[in-house]
Amino acid sequence: MPELDFRAPRLFVDAALSPGQSVALERNQSNYLGNVLRLSAGESILVFNGRDGEWQAEIAGRKRPDSLTITAQTRPQDRLPDIAYVFAPLKHARLDYMVQKAVEMGASRLQPVLTRFTQVSRVNSERMRANVIEAAEQCGILSLAGVAEPIPLDRFVSQREAKRLLVFCDEAAKVGNPLQALQQGLAAPDGVDILIGPEGGFAEEERALLLRQPQILRLALGPRILRADTAGVAALALVQAALGDWARPDVKPG
Repeated sequence: MPELDFRAPRLFVDAALSPGQSVALERNQSNYLGNVLRLSAGESILVFNGRDGEWQAEIAGRKRPDSLTITAQTRPQDRLPDIAYVFAPLKHARLDYMVQKAVEMGASRLQPVLTRFTQVSRVNSERMRANVIEAAEQCGILSLAGVAEPIPLDRFVSQREAKRLLVFCDEAAKVGNPLQALQQGLAAPDGVDILIGPEGGFAEEERALLLRQPQILRLALGPRILRADTAGVAALALVQAALGDWARPDVKPG
């Protein structure tokens, strides 16, 4: 794994990156570099776009930073493990936290699903995408997780690829060793969907629907009931440790 530069500021830019390329800064990016970080023309930062790896860039602009000149690549583009985080959305700050932590844990796609006991019915997808970018900027992540629009749970189940492993985190499941269960002969060459329900849990008809799915592993996340955002972090850590790029850092699932 290439050594990360944790001191240099990192910025996501939605533009192609190559040596000599000039990239115009958005107003909020200019304000962040000039007024928050107090950087000026001639100083360097790191940039990425989710496609072309990480690059060093030099700030340009007379009165304030207004553009970047791409100089040299510092890391090649990587690929996230094929892990979809499927969850019943929460309210405001807890949803922000959930998205940020899923990105930090290496999820490649975020799929909100609406269940019978979901607390909210509307999700600000643009805010979710902004949280994905912020988490990636702060944590040295090069690939951006995709953000899908919310859909009802039954539609998600009917549309998902049957070959993918469905890790169903169910508070009503028999308590056992979840890491051991994930490690017992399971493989996920076609990807993993990790499903976390709402604070009120799954309705019985939803649980019955899920348990009829092929390629399903039903897990209890230990002897205590976890809040939904905590359960998401725990489940992602377990799957990454057993099947993802924590277990095999040089082999990317999917």
